[in-house]
Amino acid sequence: MLYSDALHAYIKEGNINGIIDCHIATGDTLRMTGEFETAITHYNEALEITEDSSGNQVTAADCHCGIGLSYRALGDWKTALQRLKKADKIYTKHEDRRGHAFTTWALAGTYRIKGDIQQAIETFNSALKEYRNLRDRRGIGYCYNGLGGANRIAGNFKDSEKYYKKANQVFERLKDRFGRAYSYCGLGNSRRMVGDYHNAIDYFRKASRLYKKIGDRVSYAYTLWSIATTHKMKGRYRRAFRNLEKAESLFKGTNDPRGLIYCRLIYGELRLLTGDRTGARRLFRSGLNSAVKFGFKVEAAHARMLLELPPGYARLGIKLDFNNPPYNLP
Repeated sequence: MLYSDALHAYIKEGNINGIIDCHIATGDTLRMTGEFETAITHYNEALEITEDSSGNQVTAADCHCGIGLSYRALGDWKTALQRLKKADKIYTKHEDRRGHAFTTWALAGTYRIKGDIQQAIETFNSALKEYRNLRDRRGIGYCYNGLGGANRIAGNFKDSEKYYKKANQVFERLKDRFGRAYSYCGLGNSRRMVGDYHNAIDYFRKASRLYKKIGDRVSYAYTLWSIATTHKMKGRYRRAFRNLEKAESLFKGTNDPRGLIYCRLIYGELRLLTGDRTGARRLFRSGLNSAVKFGFKVEAAHARMLLELPPGYARLGIKLDFNNPPYNLP
């Protein structure tokens, strides 16, 4: 990695700011490719040097932000919320509007993972307002993507597709590969939720190609899960299983507990759909136990629904109603 070479050069020179910048940039790169624990190490190095040298507080906030996003990806939304709120407090104190907008967006995504879906939607809307005031088109696009995902989980499928289309238009103009991939995957899920499985697969393929080029293992894993779910809904169980195996391998490689829970639930459904009710219930129960352990409210609700227990969707502000398998989980 070129950042490693730059880091060694800055260490030789004794350039503190350069060392800090390299650690943060390395952390950002590792986080984007799914190396979350190593990313945290680099952010912590940068934070420690910043604090020891009485450095810029805004730089410390950048470190807290990166650490928070990394913990979020590892399923630890509690630590993520603490770090992101700490970063936001610093940005607000120093009137760093871009930092505040970014942490508002990051907090919204964290509320979504926690399962506070309505709070996630409200917070994404707050971030959208901040980015509009800044006239930051990229930030606006990512807020649209966030709103697309949160509304899908809430059962607002028309709103979800509307936001993903807006995001896609923004990122096509900006030629932002990651933003485009994110919006393609979202559009695929929007089509999937209304039963348009043919166009769903087309969108997922577009997203997959871009995620592979970028090297984003986490987002690609979720796209594979969506492809597996689409094949399951069409009764193509072998294809579903093959894509699920690939997704599971990537989720294991990035230590993503949410992704692994979703894999367990779909593996369980495939068992159920092929006549192994006992095996299915074992997987659903395992998924529920893991969701409860990590405090993932939405995933726990899905697992309860699959176990034929009251899911409590309404209590979470989610408008979902499932009848018979296969279940098209959002």
